[in-house]
Amino acid sequence: MRPRLRLFIGEDEHSGTEVVEREVAIELQDLTAILADAIIWDRAWLSDLADERVKISADLYEVLMMYSQMRPCA
Repeated sequence: MRPRLRLFIGEDEHSGTEVVEREVAIELQDLTAILADAIIWDRAWLSDLADERVKISADLYEVLMMYSQMRPCA
C-alpha cells in the first residue's frame, strides 16, 4: 500500500460539508499481517478504529461467520 501525498494550495477541494469516502483494495494476507501485529502489540489505533465499518466480499463474510460458529476441538 503506497502512501499518497496531496499538495495543499489554499482552499480545500470540497467547499461544502460533504465528506467523500474513498475505497482502497488490499490483499487479505497483507491486512491480516498488519492487524495481527497491531493486536500483539496492543496498538491504540486499533481500539480507536474498532467501531469502523468495513466492506468485505460475500464469500469472505460467509467463511468468517462459519469460522466464528465453529467450536474448538477438545
